[in-house]
Amino acid sequence: MQHRHLLPNEIDLLVDHESGFGVQPLREHVRDCPDCRARLTVAERVVGSLAEVPLFAPRVGMADRIMSQVPVFVPWHVAARDAVVQWVSVVTGLVGEEARSAATNAAGDVVVALFGPQVISAVQQVGPLGIAFAAGGFVVASVATVLGLRLIAASSRARS
Repeated sequence: MQHRHLLPNEIDLLVDHESGFGVQPLREHVRDCPDCRARLTVAERVVGSLAEVPLFAPRVGMADRIMSQVPVFVPWHVAARDAVVQWVSVVTGLVGEEARSAATNAAGDVVVALFGPQVISAVQQVGPLGIAFAAGGFVVASVATVLGLRLIAASSRARS
């Protein structure tokens, strides 16, 4: 073994009385090197004195006091969701059924503004099951479009 002093993690292995591959050469080095032997002795004294330190139990609420001072990063989408949930609970708690009907009317107005009044009458005629079928058809058409475009792109790359 070339002459070099032990690294801190190697001294830790010896202080912890580890056994295994590579520990025996470390022990032999400590036996031959006075500097490393002194460092190992100091580390063993520190560990021994730490074992004598009495354990303490923190007061109740210590973790809460510390964590209240730690800035916690909240992603924007979580903060937005929490704000909406809080706002909806406040609104529904204040006016209840009136708020729900106002929200439904507002959603209907948005759909009419985007798609026209024919969509509202169609939704009212087909009901929830018809809406589910329409949404499923939209998803199938979207997937088929994406797959078709990928097929066209792959075939054009193969010709190049």
